[in-house]
Amino acid sequence: MDKLAKKFPRLLNYLSYVSVFIGFAGMIFMFYFLIKGTYSLLAVPNAKPLLAPVLPGVKIAGLPVLSFWHWILSILFVAVIHEFCHGVYARLSNIKINSSGFAFLGPILAAFVEPDEKQLLKKTKKEQLAVFSAGPFSNIVSAFVILLITIFVINPFVSSLVSLNGVQVSSLEKSFPAELSGMKVGEEIISINQMGVQNINNFSDLLVDLKPYDELIVKTNVSSYNIIATQRPGNSEEGYLGIVVSPLSIDIKKEVSEKYGNFIPMAFFWISKLFFWLYAISLGVGLFNLLPLGPVDGGRMFSVGASYFIKNKKIVMKLFTFVSLFCLLLIFINLLPYIIDLFYFILKPILVFLI
Repeated sequence: MDKLAKKFPRLLNYLSYVSVFIGFAGMIFMFYFLIKGTYSLLAVPNAKPLLAPVLPGVKIAGLPVLSFWHWILSILFVAVIHEFCHGVYARLSNIKINSSGFAFLGPILAAFVEPDEKQLLKKTKKEQLAVFSAGPFSNIVSAFVILLITIFVINPFVSSLVSLNGVQVSSLEKSFPAELSGMKVGEEIISINQMGVQNINNFSDLLVDLKPYDELIVKTNVSSYNIIATQRPGNSEEGYLGIVVSPLSIDIKKEVSEKYGNFIPMAFFWISKLFFWLYAISLGVGLFNLLPLGPVDGGRMFSVGASYFIKNKKIVMKLFTFVSLFCLLLIFINLLPYIIDLFYFILKPILVFLI
């Protein structure tokens, strides 16, 4: 951290203006997005929560299930990048680093950097904002770097090794058309409106122009289902079925298998999924940390930013407390469905026994 800060001070100083700007722009975007998403959750039928806990096994609409090792490695990557950049900008402003390193939080290996808080608070507002914004900014930048690598390197390479054949139902959203039709998880989708479904891309192409109230006949290996599309949560102009699909089989191409065997191609496929989660979690953590919420970087940025315009520290603290509590309320509302599901999962065996 110290070497990097002292070797490129001018470049890092220029980047700090970008990170602070992106930080406040992201804060406004996330605050608006959180309010809008919470309103939709409360007012729009079948709307989905804007936030979800990113934990192994938790089903998030539109995303594959996160495995334990993908989760651990992604969290470690995000934490190292985030904390390292906080440390670099702290040293750029000659703020002492009291401690840094790795720690175990239960099964999670986490990184930490602890700048001297007294020295930090004595620095200029611009220097404080640079330190606070560095972590989220680094996560957002790394997310887009990973996305570019995935699009232009990982995906083309993996596609040359394996073929994704068939489409199966991996999850169904409660109270949406696909589930209400009687379709079950695990069924293979054979055709939509008599048009054959060969793979995920083909499935997506058949639904790309789906509008609300369009009628579909979806044939699976079990039955045929008459389904009427509903409005996509958050976009009333798009049709939505509430179905998440995955490949029926991931087959290594014959010529690849004969030359390299099965382990190497499947290892690269596993790595491609890791890159997806590195991107998703980096972007999610970076943006979430920009919320004007007490414990996170965005909260500290909000407090310092407000002090630019409001000189009375008590008023700044009251405003900061109000906005933080408001954000916490919105987050709680969005996480409530998952909290209820968790309690149901825990209490279900007990209730079954009692009943």
